[in-house]
Amino acid sequence: MDRPLKIAFDIAGDIQTELPQYLKPPAEGFKSDTDQIIPLSYVRNTRGYIEKLANQINGCYERGWFDACAVMMRRLCEVLIIEVYEAKGISANIKDGSGNYFMMEALIKSVTTEPSWTLNRFTKRGLPKIADAGNLSAHSIRYNAHINDIDPLISDLHVVIQDLLGLAGIKK
Repeated sequence: MDRPLKIAFDIAGDIQTELPQYLKPPAEGFKSDTDQIIPLSYVRNTRGYIEKLANQINGCYERGWFDACAVMMRRLCEVLIIEVYEAKGISANIKDGSGNYFMMEALIKSVTTEPSWTLNRFTKRGLPKIADAGNLSAHSIRYNAHINDIDPLISDLHVVIQDLLGLAGIKK
């Protein structure tokens, strides 16, 4: 092989090796282009991790990653329920004997029946639907979520977010 061709192959090899590192997403991910699921005004100035979850939910939806979107919607609800209990100083009420938080079904039962507050009736109806969608996407082998599985949950998610953020005193 003549020298110019070998140099070209070496350069091509270097490009193949190094290019993937330049194409990686930033360490904290990309910002979603839209807020088709969660208006960012709902979560702005709350907690950084809540804002990031909302961004990821929106980004998953934009890209058509509906299973990931459903799982992240469920996760956001779980986080917000925990935030309520922590804000009220009663997080022990949603922990098992080892100090681990309850699973989602028990968290929903607890937050919807807690006598020291009243949740919006739409929150009470929406939480199980969002949890079921996330559970299907995370745990059902042959199930794949589609846009028609996510769209009906959007208004439920809006109510849940606003209700739980308000109850936790994070956003009024």
